[in-house]
Amino acid sequence: MFAVYAESFSSDDPLSGLVVGERPDPEVPDGWATVTVKAASLNHHDLWSLRGVGLREESLPMILGCDAAGLDEDGNEVVVHAVIGDPSWGGDETYDPKRSLLSEKHQGTFAEKVVVPRRNLVPKPASLSFEEAACLPTAWLTAYRMLFTQGRLTPGETVLVQGAGGGVATALIVLGRAAGLRVLATSRDEAKRARAVELGAHEAYESGARLPVKVDAVMETVGRATWSHSIRSLRPGGRIVISGTTSGPKLDDAELTRIFFLQLSVIGSTMGTRHELDGLVKFLDATGTRPLLDRTLPMEQARDGFAAMADGDVFGKIVFTR
Repeated sequence: MFAVYAESFSSDDPLSGLVVGERPDPEVPDGWATVTVKAASLNHHDLWSLRGVGLREESLPMILGCDAAGLDEDGNEVVVHAVIGDPSWGGDETYDPKRSLLSEKHQGTFAEKVVVPRRNLVPKPASLSFEEAACLPTAWLTAYRMLFTQGRLTPGETVLVQGAGGGVATALIVLGRAAGLRVLATSRDEAKRARAVELGAHEAYESGARLPVKVDAVMETVGRATWSHSIRSLRPGGRIVISGTTSGPKLDDAELTRIFFLQLSVIGSTMGTRHELDGLVKFLDATGTRPLLDRTLPMEQARDGFAAMADGDVFGKIVFTR
């Protein structure tokens, strides 16, 4: 079958290990289902995989891709939940120490077909296109869990989204506005700040700028470059939810004094559950809210999408179609 896969790793030139070609059809274990992929979206996770992060060399070649929407064996339209948990795990799968994402231990979604546990299939409503639905399982699910499960945000509260432009950040802005939050955003790029406002942010500021108000919560995916600003932007008792560190994990100053003196909460967040993905899909169906697509490409042109993401030339999600 046609597939886009990692053949080797390179930290300096990750695209050198990317192959667009053919792979064997997948085997289907008991309790698993085959999904014919109609659309799949690109994540930074896929670029990190080509650098050898989170993917072992003995697992190569590995079909990349975490997210997909398509048709199950009975022709039902479905969204694929990307977190593969241990069958014996009974709770929140994001806490399962044996969990993995598609394309880490199991072949990913950038192919004609993907095989996943049957419990990982979520019904896709007719109101969502395959391209829109394919944006949801990683970036949008991460944003949904950050805002509503870990952040416990409610209508009327004010949230700051750091680093407008990436897939998670744009999802945070759109979902936050749709849920009745007051959304502030930051970016170093003037054009991205303008786009953030178009998406639904009430105001957008240059990264590090002093805000006119203290916020109830900060959604943090950048890490070192914005951490101090995030902490200083919170009201007493506020909370910061962090799901990534794109600028690096090490901090020169963790602002510990401010954290304990103002009684701030620092909350980690990773991906989401199948139940949360189902809730996200229903939220979009009910509200008419839709993911922002940066571009849609045939899967045969996947290399162009990877190159755009590597260059940072993205606002929203890149989607591959079949």
